[in-house]
Amino acid sequence: MRTHTITTTLALAILCHSLSLAAGEPKRGDDSLLRRTFDFAAARTPEPQAFEMETRVITYALDGKRVNTDVLRLSLACTPGKEADQYTCRKFTVQFGNAPEVAIPAMENWSYPFKRTAAGVDEKGQVFGIDHAKFEKLLDANGQPLPPDKNYYVYNAFIDFHGFCNSFAEPVPEGKGIQDLKAIGQKIIHAASFTEPPVNLGSNIAKGSTFKNGEVTLELRGVSLVDEATCAIVAYDSGQSSFQMIMNPVPNMEVRAVGASHYKGDLYIDLATRWVRKVTMDELVVSEATVPTLPNKVNAIIERSTVIRNVTKTSTR
Repeated sequence: MRTHTITTTLALAILCHSLSLAAGEPKRGDDSLLRRTFDFAAARTPEPQAFEMETRVITYALDGKRVNTDVLRLSLACTPGKEADQYTCRKFTVQFGNAPEVAIPAMENWSYPFKRTAAGVDEKGQVFGIDHAKFEKLLDANGQPLPPDKNYYVYNAFIDFHGFCNSFAEPVPEGKGIQDLKAIGQKIIHAASFTEPPVNLGSNIAKGSTFKNGEVTLELRGVSLVDEATCAIVAYDSGQSSFQMIMNPVPNMEVRAVGASHYKGDLYIDLATRWVRKVTMDELVVSEATVPTLPNKVNAIIERSTVIRNVTKTSTR
């Protein structure tokens, strides 16, 4: 009887101690949003969208000093369609070094259809079907021609936009893509891995110029608010990418450049509409060029950073 009493008393003491500890512990918050299953295969809502994109290109000397910064700003509108989405460039401005910001008139109100293809290029070999002829011999608003490399910067802004907002942020029917991310913490190897799209453009950058992606990954990192919209955060990483470019700066001169690139950033995808609300990108580019008229090879180090914002006006959320 005494043993039974002691055992019962001890059990009650342990139970009361446990209850007092539990009562003092904070309650676990509602983490259902973090543990939910995500569906990135769902279609985007059909409302028109508007985007603002800014890219900064910083050039470094070999001793690490910053020697130049170029800034490109793109305003782009999208009208979704059944067969293809129609994009319209509202405005494109450039600011090269210390020069004032200036518009590129040829870009203003330029409209083009965008439709994903399995190969990523059209019948002319143009990435995303972006018309190369549009970027031939661009002039600024002062009537001054853009240098060949700056021409390419303007063209590449559209390639970057669709690479992030479509290739990475939309389902990939022909392989692994964002549709395969279902839960926070999941990571996949994207179908763009080790692809080698052409980067030739007009008469200045010749055919045979290519960019080769490394092992491209997407990772569902979590959720966040962007302009009061609940967004999934999807991180992307290009892996060890490389490129080769064949340039013809003047007639009868060929400059060959090779190099490496590593770009990465985050996609913020609106869970209600499936449209991208924000994109960030940082890239390091190292290159070496062989110029026939120079005794030594020319080395360059460039850092690029891009931010894309969805500026679509909405009455309610």
